[in-house]
Amino acid sequence: MNLILWRHCEAEDAVPDDARALTVRGRHQAERMAKWLGGQMPRHCEVICSPAVRARQTADALGVDYRIDDRLSPEADVTDYLAAVDWPEGPAASRGNVIVVGHQPVLGRLASLLLAGQEADWTVKKGAVWWLSTRDREGGRQLLLKAAVSPDLF
Repeated sequence: MNLILWRHCEAEDAVPDDARALTVRGRHQAERMAKWLGGQMPRHCEVICSPAVRARQTADALGVDYRIDDRLSPEADVTDYLAAVDWPEGPAASRGNVIVVGHQPVLGRLASLLLAGQEADWTVKKGAVWWLSTRDREGGRQLLLKAAVSPDLF
């Protein structure tokens, strides 16, 4: 399974929080990351997105269908995100590939839990992608960090 965590791109300061739109810079970040992801992502990939405007605008840049899941809201926690993707043994694992478009601090906490075994406040930069991948090796499942990419690299 590939689990791709994508933090929404730079957004305006506004109230209410869920209505914050991407800035011009944020739209450029989304376009750059979507172009990179489009060339890298597996053929069959489910995209799950927060209902927040800034996350939906980020996901829109991919140009593919995606599902909005309220469990990925800005107020969500790691257990909400795990439930939304059915990690690690649910139906999502059998489908194989999921992109989650969401928010800090939960994306950083999710990455730390999956990679280091405990929640910690890891920073995922705006617009960045953290690509986690599982593989079966020596009778067990391993989790690998395949890539951590910032839109500033493009």
